[in-house]
Amino acid sequence: MTVQVNYLAVLLAAIVSMGIGFLWYSPMVLGKQWMKEKGLTAEKLKSAQKEMGVLYGVSFVLALVMAYILSHVMVFSLNFYHMSELSTGLMSAFWMWLGFVMPTQASATIFGGKNWKLLGIDTGFQLVSLLAMGTVLALL
Repeated sequence: MTVQVNYLAVLLAAIVSMGIGFLWYSPMVLGKQWMKEKGLTAEKLKSAQKEMGVLYGVSFVLALVMAYILSHVMVFSLNFYHMSELSTGLMSAFWMWLGFVMPTQASATIFGGKNWKLLGIDTGFQLVSLLAMGTVLALL
């Protein structure tokens, strides 16, 4: 079986994920709570700004990888379940989150001494991001 990848959809899904991240971690949504849970101050963030371009660039590449892999999972799920593309996109995204993202993050929280509120913020973002990616990939 050859998987046909819509690279434009993958690119747009990654862009949507980044947009959700900017909004999710903004002070208007969960940015203040996230900063509090991470022990960050405005001064610490300001001093880290010179590295932000690289961090955002790497984050975008990782979003591209996630969207690309999700597009493959969706093709296999679509052929197996014979559901609508949107249902397949949402279902694939959810199960990838529940099976891979959440357990990995929870394990890092347990063994890394991280904070459970931070786990909720970060994995909540990943869930919303994956669902949005699944939607974009399904609709294009």
